Amino acid sequence: MSVKEDRLVESVLFSAGKPLSVEEIQETTGLSPKHVSEAITNLMQSYNVDRKNETSIEIVKAGNKFTMQVKKTFTDSSMMVAKPEIKNDLLKTLALIAFHQPVKQSNLRHMIGERIYADVDQLVSLHLVHSAPYGATEVLTTTRLFPEYFGLDSTKPEEIREFLAKKVIGHVVKEKQGDSLDKTEPTPDEEGVEDESAQTQMKKD
Repeated sequence: MSVKEDRLVESVLFSAGKPLSVEEIQETTGLSPKHVSEAITNLMQSYNVDRKNETSIEIVKAGNKFTMQVKKTFTDSSMMVAKPEIKNDLLKTLALIAFHQPVKQSNLRHMIGERIYADVDQLVSLHLVHSAPYGATEVLTTTRLFPEYFGLDSTKPEEIREFLAKKVIGHVVKEKQGDSLDKTEPTPDEEGVEDESAQTQMKKD
C-alpha cells in the first residue's frame, strides 16, 4: 500500500462532506476494496492515534461508512463560517428528530422509510445531530451546535420544536404557493387563444 493511495483516499474523505462507504470510495478512486480499507486503517491510525494531539481532525466510522470531521471539542467551541443549505426533505427529518428527541432511528424509519439512514448520515456530518449506539439501533438527539446553526438563543427542546415547526411550515407554504402559480399561470398557447378570442369579439362589436 503506497502513501499516494492513502493521500487519494484522504482527499476523497476530506472533500465529500458526508460519510462514505468503502464501495463509494472505491468508485471514486478506482482502488480495490482491499486497498481502500487499508488506506482508511492507515489514516485512522495517523489522525486518531499518532497525531491525536496535533490535529483538530478525526476520521470516524458511522455504521458502515467513514467520515473526516472536526473533533467535537473544537466544533462546539467555534462558529460555523460556511453553512451548507439544508434541503426541505432533510429539514423535515431534522424537525422530526428535534420533536421526538431522544428518538430511536428505528422508530423514525417507520415514519419516513429507508431514507432515514442517508438523512441521519448527512445530519451527523453537519454536526446538527448526535447519534449514539442503542442495542441494534441508534438514539438520535440534536447537538449543541444546532441552535448556533439556526441563530437560536435557546437550547430548550420545546423552543427548538416551535422554531422548526414554523420553519417547516414556511417551506410547505412556499411550495404550495409555487404550485398554485404554476397551475394558474397561462401557457403561451393559452395566451394566444385568449388574444384571438378577444380580437374576434372586438370585430363582432
